[in-house]
Amino acid sequence: MRPAESAGAERLIAGKAPAWWVEFYRLMYLSRRTDDREILLKRQQKIFFQVSCAGHEALLVAAGLAMKPGYDWFFPYYRDRAICLALGNTVEEQLLQAVGAADDPASGGRQMPSHWASKKLNIVSQSSSTATQCLHAVGCAEAGRYFSHHPEAAKKPASDVVDYRQFKDVKFHGDEVTYVSIGEGSTSQGEFWESLNTASNGKLPVLFLVEDNGYAISTPVEANTPGGNISRLIANFPHFHFAEVDGTDAVASYAALVEAVAYCRAGNGPALVHGHVVRPYSHSLSDDERLYRSDEELKVDEKRDPILKMQMWLLREGILNEQGLKELERKVDEEVQQASDRALAAVLPQATHEAILKYQYSEDLKPTDARFATTVEPTADDTERTMADLINTCLRDEMRHDERIVVFGEDVADATRDKALREGKIKGKGGVFKLTHGLQKEFGNDRVWNSPLAEANITGRAIGMAVRGLKPVVEIQFFDYIWPAMHQMRNELSVMRWRSNGTFSCPLVMRVPIGGYLTGGSIYHSQSGESIFTHTPGVRVVMPSNALDALGLLRTAIRCDDPVLFLEHKRLYRETFGRAAYPGPNYSIPFGKAKVVREGKDLSVITYGAVVPRALQAAQRIEREKGVSVEVVDLRSLSPYDWETIAESVKKTNKVIVAHEDTLSWGYGAEIAARIGDELFHDLDGPVRRVGAMDTFVAYQPLLEDVILPQPERLFEAMAELAAF
Repeated sequence: MRPAESAGAERLIAGKAPAWWVEFYRLMYLSRRTDDREILLKRQQKIFFQVSCAGHEALLVAAGLAMKPGYDWFFPYYRDRAICLALGNTVEEQLLQAVGAADDPASGGRQMPSHWASKKLNIVSQSSSTATQCLHAVGCAEAGRYFSHHPEAAKKPASDVVDYRQFKDVKFHGDEVTYVSIGEGSTSQGEFWESLNTASNGKLPVLFLVEDNGYAISTPVEANTPGGNISRLIANFPHFHFAEVDGTDAVASYAALVEAVAYCRAGNGPALVHGHVVRPYSHSLSDDERLYRSDEELKVDEKRDPILKMQMWLLREGILNEQGLKELERKVDEEVQQASDRALAAVLPQATHEAILKYQYSEDLKPTDARFATTVEPTADDTERTMADLINTCLRDEMRHDERIVVFGEDVADATRDKALREGKIKGKGGVFKLTHGLQKEFGNDRVWNSPLAEANITGRAIGMAVRGLKPVVEIQFFDYIWPAMHQMRNELSVMRWRSNGTFSCPLVMRVPIGGYLTGGSIYHSQSGESIFTHTPGVRVVMPSNALDALGLLRTAIRCDDPVLFLEHKRLYRETFGRAAYPGPNYSIPFGKAKVVREGKDLSVITYGAVVPRALQAAQRIEREKGVSVEVVDLRSLSPYDWETIAESVKKTNKVIVAHEDTLSWGYGAEIAARIGDELFHDLDGPVRRVGAMDTFVAYQPLLEDVILPQPERLFEAMAELAAF
């Protein structure tokens, strides 16, 4: 410990009553004995997984006592039992999670133990993924700052307004701090570095706690971190307060964390405390550290055990004697035993279809709600507009309607250096496709801004904001570059509500330009891949084919209470096909409602996106040349999809083609075709046909692209073959 730290610690000791330090130790010991009880229960096969906090207790209790439960916000990781106890989580609540009980307040038996969550304490539900929560914490801090600058946005709208705000309570304080913790191994993850970048740039009140026990499962720190010390690598981030401390020393840890929290709370910027701790138990009960750690190494760690060190300190300082220590530990053991008995007797969750699916999506306001079925309002301007125009118009409408909406992504702002914009010297950019043009100029820099070029950063921050009650409408510049965000989308965005048993949610909108037919888009600007996301429960996926549907579906996406992936086909942005007049500021379309865009009686084509106009072109030709009447159904919404309209059309025509732009194999149409074959077999007069792209990538040369992607000619041929069957 440096002299200044030592002096600060001495002042802390003098400023705290002996009973306070006794409580500090009680929480540490309570955490250790809860770990021990779980280990026993796992060996008795009464619980199903165990990962311990042992060796981290001093650092974590210090963090909990330095912060404000239910006031500050917390994004812990699976070693953080002790901070949760210090914040007010009970042993019984933690053991209910280990048992997987119905009354487990963290997840109702859905998430494994040591994945903490508590609404009353502002402990946000976590996943098993490492470092993803760092970006959530940054977004959470940004949301707190936003609400402090826009307090009116936190209020609920009038009761007759149909949108997510009715079900999203907001609480904020001007000086709240957001805590996030990770192990030293997780500092290798990109999301950790992306979160440092944004926290530093924004001078956000985020407290990062790195719990360095020297091992990421079996990989030692020097194999993860160049030089073996993360503090040396991050030392030059501006606006940060940094501290490196012996995390097995309770007094030193508390001194470091009090100073770090005060720095954040004062609005000076983020802080990172790097605590060196030990791991006296294996990574989890599924791991045996004696396979990769020597006895000599383990004995060195034993001497640094924070429980033993705290005991010796209390005795040496005369705060407790041996009898007092034994009595405290006896009471803790009794508390843990009683909590264990109650947890083991708890009711288990219902293993029914209905109960399992509850909270996969919002139970309050679904995008399929009939209230989203509104009619076109007559307006003075009946000029037909493109899809791009009406998407921009919808965003403006909704930002005027709802102050909680923020828009960010790569290049979405008009100009980050906005002096020339405000002076009228430049027009502004507003996205590579100009769909967000003018939004920053109208709504300001704190509602529309450019993000770093990092898709996980965009998505992870948006999740943290949405947890707090904001409605981020973010843009991924091209679908082809969505993959860095996939981790956040699959493991966090989609499952937040379900894994927390409805306690936390993150209803946001991700706008994503998608698709080919660009004559030169090539591999990295022409991909489809919607089936990967429709395969993910918990996220709604829509893909309009025309301007009116784009506006109506986007409004529903923004106002509903679920996360939505809003796919916008680039080729359709400014097509002559599908233009429409502005339908008014409240026009919306429910999800899960397909549209029959062409009536027919001989065969059906089920499709969506840019294949819709191509199917219509082929249908017109085959009726003209061969007298075949083709019905074209535009799904519009891919998850959920409208099975009733599909079935009605197939029963009417008795022949069906499922067509899409994505590759044929493993594509979205395979599920539709399989279900038709399964449930409508007796209504079919021919095989279910599929038309899709070749099972390859989209090429740059237009001659190659024409062959790779489904064209009207190929659709015409499929129609002719099926009609003749």
